[in-house]
Amino acid sequence: MVRVLVVQNSPGSGPRRFGEWWSDDGLELDIRPGADGLPESLDGYAGLVLLGGGFLPSDDERAPWLPAERALTSAALAASLPTLGICLGGQLLAEVAGGEVRGKHGRPERGSTSIGLTDAATGDALLAGIPGSISMIENHQDSITALPSGAVLLASSTDHPNQAFRLGDAAWGLQFHPEVAAADLAGWNARELAAEGLDLAAVRAAADAAEPAAASVARRLAANFAAIVVAG
Repeated sequence: MVRVLVVQNSPGSGPRRFGEWWSDDGLELDIRPGADGLPESLDGYAGLVLLGGGFLPSDDERAPWLPAERALTSAALAASLPTLGICLGGQLLAEVAGGEVRGKHGRPERGSTSIGLTDAATGDALLAGIPGSISMIENHQDSITALPSGAVLLASSTDHPNQAFRLGDAAWGLQFHPEVAAADLAGWNARELAAEGLDLAAVRAAADAAEPAAASVARRLAANFAAIVVAG
């Protein structure tokens, strides 16, 4: 087993199905809620995972652990430590590396969302074996509006083009949530969705219909990242 630091930015943003899968794949997860404090360094860790949260990467007043998280992310990039950022985590990775993130930018993406992989995704270590068109769970309006210099765009959606990217050979950012299953949407707030003109029952039905293929994609992505971490 190799240790991976998992930064949990929100009480509801745990690794979910990735937790069991990664354990099966040989990863030992050290899940650290940011509010409880983060380690000062990445010594002893073979990988870093940054999870989602309902704020921006530089919203230090609401999430005072973010400076420490950004510092750990910078250290991971400098050391080429395998890193995966999901939603807020992907936005934080982009911002640390010099990209741009804007709050409440564009149309919200809620529930199952169609995403297309770019030609550059062919042969990418994280997305190997994943079809060119996928449907994955999303839950955001904040958006990566500019990728860092040198980043490789790997996937886009109609409303938010920067859905997946790679930095160097060991760091990936995702806007979508492969760790979230369709059943997890049962806990979403129907009133908040209604305020955006969305019906929770319809959102759940669409996610349920896409779930078999989405689960297969998510499992492959999880296995790919575990293999990257184990290989060092």
